[in-house]
Amino acid sequence: MENVTFHDHKPDTLSLYDAVVQGLSKRQKSIPPKFFYDKRGSELFDQICQQPEYYLPTVERRMLEQNAAEIAELAGRGRVLIEPGAGSASKVRLLLDALQPSAFVPMDISFEYLKSSATVLAEEYPWLSIRAACVDYTHSLPVPENVPQGSRLLFFPGSSLGNFNKQEACEFLRLVHNTLGRGGMLLIGIDTKKNHGLLNAAYNDAAGLTAEFNLNLLHRVQNELHADLDPNNFSHSAFYNNQAGRIEMHLISKLKHTLRIDGHAFDFEEGEYLHTENSYKYSPDEFISMAALNGFQSRRYWVDDQGMFAIYLLQSE
Repeated sequence: MENVTFHDHKPDTLSLYDAVVQGLSKRQKSIPPKFFYDKRGSELFDQICQQPEYYLPTVERRMLEQNAAEIAELAGRGRVLIEPGAGSASKVRLLLDALQPSAFVPMDISFEYLKSSATVLAEEYPWLSIRAACVDYTHSLPVPENVPQGSRLLFFPGSSLGNFNKQEACEFLRLVHNTLGRGGMLLIGIDTKKNHGLLNAAYNDAAGLTAEFNLNLLHRVQNELHADLDPNNFSHSAFYNNQAGRIEMHLISKLKHTLRIDGHAFDFEEGEYLHTENSYKYSPDEFISMAALNGFQSRRYWVDDQGMFAIYLLQSE
């Protein structure tokens, strides 16, 4: 297809091997959440987004559908539209007709999954110029050279900013600011602080998909790094930490055992936590203040009727 090209930037960041060895060597063992997203992990996350407990995509999609025309009016049509962590690009479809971008740049860390989703999108939108880029957006946002000149709009849905701690979130906002340039715009979804029962249920779905998603990280370590480990030695745990204002996801060791990778040995006690993800929640005042400290002015924001989720349109100063 003539309307899609692919760009593999081969991000110069920690490999899975280095991240796992470094993370398991810490007192609080951890593995960065970006490594969830191999092909299987990306597929599982798409299934999680269809579960009734995981309110975020349902509420956010409804809000995007309801406000697409106003978003396009405020942002202007014909911008270069960039989406880090695009995955299946399901949400951007709600905006494409309204925004009429000059080009769309989906970014994802999984090249195989990116190629598949961008190809489907190109077939559905033959008028759309797609410049897909394999990128680790937690470190850089390299826009392909063949993208048209002009104003940019970066779309970052799904409350993915919540996976960063506060310092990392500020660093990412500054990275976005530099990528957009003065006058560029950021359309971002942010989860709100709310009833703890709703938050806990969202990350512990009855179908067990979030648990499978979390444990898939260990299957990836086992398969790709040929690690001597049994994923069945761990169980999924997710809970809201009220003091920190975040959901925490962990894998808990069911028994005392040793995990071995390429000559490295990592001892786990029964009940020991392996930290895999945070998901911070923000009130509108908290997020707008953080955005302002990193070069963004709020143009408009929307909160659903039940206060479950917020979408912000920010402008780079």
